[in-house]
Amino acid sequence: MIFDEITEFKKDLKALLKKYRTLNEDLSVVKKVLEIMPNERPPFSFRIDGLGIETCVIKVKKIACKSLAGRGVNSGLRLIYAHYETENKIIFIEIYHKNDKEIEDRDRIINNFK
Repeated sequence: MIFDEITEFKKDLKALLKKYRTLNEDLSVVKKVLEIMPNERPPFSFRIDGLGIETCVIKVKKIACKSLAGRGVNSGLRLIYAHYETENKIIFIEIYHKNDKEIEDRDRIINNFK
C-alpha cells in the first residue's frame, strides 16, 4: 500500500502534534490496519457520500491515541482519506479532533479530488 498526504493534512498533523505527541506513532498503527483493510468498516469508519466525486473518501471515527490515556478508540480524533483500490494507494486528506471541528472539510476534499 502506498501512503501519501496532501499539504493541508501535513499542516493539520503538525498542529495536532503539539497537543498529542504520540500522534505519529498512532498514525503508523492506523497505516498498518489500512494496509490490511483499507475499505470502510462501520462503526470505526464509513464512506463519505454526496461529494459529487468518483474517488472513494472514507472517514475514520475511531483512532486510538496514546496521548489520551484511558480513552482507547474513543479519543475523538478523526481521519479523512481517499482510497484508490486499483492503484493500491491511500491519500490522507484531513485529521482533526471532534472538539475542534464538527465535520470534515468537504471543500478541501472536493477541491483536491475533482
